[in-house]
Amino acid sequence: MTAPAPAAPAVRAVTLDADGTEISGLLAEPYGAEPRAVIVAVHGRGMCADYFNGLTDPGNSLLTLGARLGHTVLALDRPGYGASASRLPDGQPLDEQATTLHTALAGFARTRSTGAGFFLVAHSDGGKVALHMAADDAGGALIGLDINGCGWQYAPGARHFPDTLGGGASQLNWGPLRLYPPGTFRASRSLLMPVPRREAAQTAAWPAQYPRLAGRVGNPVRLTFAEHELWWELDDDALAAMTRRLTAAPLVTVERLPAAGHNISIGRAARTYHLRALAFLEECLLRAPDTAART
Repeated sequence: MTAPAPAAPAVRAVTLDADGTEISGLLAEPYGAEPRAVIVAVHGRGMCADYFNGLTDPGNSLLTLGARLGHTVLALDRPGYGASASRLPDGQPLDEQATTLHTALAGFARTRSTGAGFFLVAHSDGGKVALHMAADDAGGALIGLDINGCGWQYAPGARHFPDTLGGGASQLNWGPLRLYPPGTFRASRSLLMPVPRREAAQTAAWPAQYPRLAGRVGNPVRLTFAEHELWWELDDDALAAMTRRLTAAPLVTVERLPAAGHNISIGRAARTYHLRALAFLEECLLRAPDTAART
């Protein structure tokens, strides 16, 4: 008789404390073992932590896929979203968000095992926050970054910065409708959140911010861009210029994901992307100190 498949790891709501600011999110943990690492999923502009949790197919959830491979997975609502919105109604600039998340993760590490450390999986504006976090990782808590949908220079069609929740941005955010399972757009309404004012005000500043950050990122970095990514300049010269700035990163890789639009983690390519991100984590674990003792 074939043994029944193990149940999917439970995903539950969690709240972290960042020096008095509540950071809400979702947590999945491996069964019966200390985590090999902690994956921290950082959502994009106008979204929330549920973005990573298999919107129309639980089998695509980064949380359950990561927990099955022995990792704790935290998908967090960024400062200004979720539980922190009442305390931070205008949100925070990207650098302050990075500081707040560092504080929340430090508190998490004081009470739970984190294995080899924190591995960031970040989407779009969440990728900008992740790069700020890596640039200011004074304690060496991070072991790598896997970022999708975040480039350096905006594409011509994105330079007017239409509101992510409408105002003409649909084509930039989604691409062809065939890239998403039936029911995605109805279900995705639950993910959409107002963009905090202080975060939105920084959108135009990113091309100037990135060069100041990139040279201070000392972790392995993987950048993924969807086939139908329309927010960024993505020709070979543009990507080469972006990666050249990551002078302190020991490993930088760039991948293009076929049959995907900007919102990869809720499209048909979600599982492919999440598994590739987890494979990159395996590479980072091989580079992390004392990995053998933690796997």
